[in-house]
Amino acid sequence: MAGSGGPPEGTPEGLPGGGEDEYRSVVFDESFVRAARLQEFSAQERMGEHARAVRSLPTRHLRTGSRAVLALVVLIALAFAAAVYMGFRHPYQAPVGRRAEALRSTVIPLAPRGTVPGGTAAALFATSPAAQFRTGASGINFPMVRRTDNFSDSQVITALTTVKDYLVASSLDPDVLTGRAIRPVELLLDPDQVSQFDRSMSRPDDDGQHAAAGWLVRFDPAKVALADPGIRVQGTLAYSEEGADTLDVVSDHTFTYALRPAVSGPQPAGGVSLFTVRRELHFRFDREDLRLHRLELRTSYVQAGPQACSADTTGALRPLLAGQRAESRGPAGTDPYATGRPAAALCGALELSAHPSRAPVSSSSPGLPAPTAGSLRSHP
Repeated sequence: MAGSGGPPEGTPEGLPGGGEDEYRSVVFDESFVRAARLQEFSAQERMGEHARAVRSLPTRHLRTGSRAVLALVVLIALAFAAAVYMGFRHPYQAPVGRRAEALRSTVIPLAPRGTVPGGTAAALFATSPAAQFRTGASGINFPMVRRTDNFSDSQVITALTTVKDYLVASSLDPDVLTGRAIRPVELLLDPDQVSQFDRSMSRPDDDGQHAAAGWLVRFDPAKVALADPGIRVQGTLAYSEEGADTLDVVSDHTFTYALRPAVSGPQPAGGVSLFTVRRELHFRFDREDLRLHRLELRTSYVQAGPQACSADTTGALRPLLAGQRAESRGPAGTDPYATGRPAAALCGALELSAHPSRAPVSSSSPGLPAPTAGSLRSHP
């Protein structure tokens, strides 16, 4: 039987002294056991380095980040201030508060000396001074373009292109010529002149500011029609600086139209006649006009014939057609005792066999050409 210290089955075979012999050299006396301390770690201590999922940045890093943000804000403020300064100092900045001036216009009818000749459009053009003119917009050509002191080549070309578009819309567009449209012309005007333009179209007046012929060429569609869509054109364009922020363009063109009576059905043989309009227009552009493809029409000087001296041309031109002639009396006189605005009563003489586009007409208005020898003469 096994002893009290061994297992019930006795000491296993092959192991000397049983299990006790393995730990026989480890002896803990009572004083050692009492001196030992049992210490239990807290949950936070047992987690060790994993105690904090989010670490707070050191104070030194916070100070560095704040300085970087402050430096970025200062740089942005400096860049904005520099942009504002350059905007005010930029040489291309348009002047503040400049408004377009009202158009000043002069329209002079040219009365024929004799009967207006008729024929076919081709024959009349071939024997007239317009024989060498170009057809349509091809007769409106640019001068040699060079930059100015304050405007680049592209800006000068933009101004000339806008003027050409205006001349095409106001002198060559069939819908404008026959009174069916005015929008193509209006779209090219400075907004400050639109109300004056609209008044000139709806309520024309011979007051030097509201004559429709000052803005565009228009015929009464109830009386005349275009006999040939190929309008003959010749003239010049010139430009110059008026100031650091203003570019001026002057156009001087002669337009020759083949007209016939506005009647339906077959037209009588030889019923076509020529009608000539010379338009000298002065345009002004500021930088905003150049950017928006618009213009300011400052002055308009128009000679048109054959017409009667007494013809009312405020709303539309009144051509004399083939076989017609002007009345012998001149324009209506001015009553010196009448109150109100005095009338200029201007009229020119049109020599049908001469060139009507280069001889000026005398006028009481300042700034217009003085009378010289030529095909146009003024009546008293």
